[in-house]
Amino acid sequence: MKILAINGSPKGGRSNTYQLTRAFIEGMKESTEETGEALEVREIQANTLEIHPCLGCFSCWNKTPGACCIQDDMRQVIQGLLWADVTIWSFPLYYFTVPGGLKNLIDRQLPMVLPFMVENDNQTGNGSHPSRYDMSGKRTVVISTCGFYTAEGNYDGVCSLFDHICGRDSYTTIFCGQGELFRVPEVSQRTGEYLGYVREAGKEYAAGGIHPETEEKLKELLYPRETFESWADVSWGIDKTEGGRESDALTFTRQMAVLYRKESYAGKSQVLEMYYTDIGECYQILLGAEGSQVITDGSGTATTRIETPLSVWRSIAAGEIRGDEALMKGLYKVKGDFNLMLRWNDYFGAPGGSSDGEGHRAERGRRGDGEQKGSRKTGGIHTPDRETNMNIMLLPWLCLWISVGISSQIGSILTIATCLLVPLVFYRNKKTLYDSLSGVLAGGCSMAVLLGGPVRLLLPLSYLSFGIMWTVTCFGKIPLTAHYSMNDYNGEDALQNPLFLKTNWILTLMWGILYLVTPIWTYFLMGTGLSPYMGAINSLLPALMGIFTVWFQKWYPAKVARGE
Repeated sequence: MKILAINGSPKGGRSNTYQLTRAFIEGMKESTEETGEALEVREIQANTLEIHPCLGCFSCWNKTPGACCIQDDMRQVIQGLLWADVTIWSFPLYYFTVPGGLKNLIDRQLPMVLPFMVENDNQTGNGSHPSRYDMSGKRTVVISTCGFYTAEGNYDGVCSLFDHICGRDSYTTIFCGQGELFRVPEVSQRTGEYLGYVREAGKEYAAGGIHPETEEKLKELLYPRETFESWADVSWGIDKTEGGRESDALTFTRQMAVLYRKESYAGKSQVLEMYYTDIGECYQILLGAEGSQVITDGSGTATTRIETPLSVWRSIAAGEIRGDEALMKGLYKVKGDFNLMLRWNDYFGAPGGSSDGEGHRAERGRRGDGEQKGSRKTGGIHTPDRETNMNIMLLPWLCLWISVGISSQIGSILTIATCLLVPLVFYRNKKTLYDSLSGVLAGGCSMAVLLGGPVRLLLPLSYLSFGIMWTVTCFGKIPLTAHYSMNDYNGEDALQNPLFLKTNWILTLMWGILYLVTPIWTYFLMGTGLSPYMGAINSLLPALMGIFTVWFQKWYPAKVARGE
């Protein structure tokens, strides 16, 4: 398959639209790689070519048939059009049609048709000219972005033009509104998600045609109209009332405020205070039920205060550095209510809560990196992902500790049955190494009891092996609890969050120590009348540790955020 991509943007390689075109071509490459079909791509950057306007002299029809009298770069364009199996026209919408330079290029295609009059029922208008060359089998794709909140209703001129050129319904279009957002790093997750849909469209197109489901995704707004138009207004950095130029920090703060998702309103208004330490400017964002409001005079009472250099926060917003890493390095501090930081992506994420936090990724990885909780992205399409479940690991142990102390034989049989049934009951969940290891260890202890092993020795050893399993993971990259608590903090993305890992490292170590010392009193109490109740007795401290864990997961990140 031979592809000719014509970039008609005056911005050339910096074109927002051409990001979509590249993604589409990447999808086509992925498809042909799977089928083994050869694919060759040529690109034409119209802004670098010397293409003069058509003179309307018709020399290409009567004096030098098929050859233009103007000697410039248009000749190589025509050669490319004749060479390609698929031609992709890529351009931004300029005054409801194509940019001027691209229009010159389109006009100069006149040598490719014959002067004779024919009727083409598939084309718009009355009358047409036959092609000088055999163009059968060639396909056309038109990709364009515009600066309005939607593409709908704004491409009449473009569609009319290509209906005349290609024939009605004889070409494929991808029209996307809010095109300026593709140059904004702060919303790169949302635009990246859309580019994923474009990539999927390219893959499907190369395989035969874009699926209706993908077409619907391509028609979705990047952001709601109100959000986009407000963002577009403030992005100019001009005060609406006085018309004067605002500071970059204020403009940046207003853009952040625009991205507030009022559906995440927590039941009470909050004031987020942004103090930019490197320039000494401070602004507040009131987050309420009806939306957000920027306060410039400091009259609000801050519920959460972020002290950060503007340069750092811009880098975080642009995805150049992770917010959690910057926090661990002390590049910024958070004072006041830390819950806002934990829910940052809920407040400032893309529609539907699937976006990366526009100011930064939440400090503990909560739903960061653009993925919805419990989802993964395949070819740009979100599909459900399986979550881990700590019950798979715990149930065999709990059954062992509670039932074997009451009746060694029956308890051991119940534990073995639990080890076999738990994976079936939780078959939808993702399994971890510790789930499998727990089944083997708890089942092994039960088998040892059935074979006549001393319960007084085997039960404490089971607690010891459980404690060792927890403690050993503290010497690895990911502590045990992180494999399960990540479900509430955007899945595996949380495993890249240093603060999340540090919090879980401390908790895993404390739980490991608890179960390393539990065998001591278990061994001695097993020799007393309390033996049947050891399961219940040994549940008291874990219950208290559970309460402590819930508190610690909130307290420790907030402590780090304050720089303490």
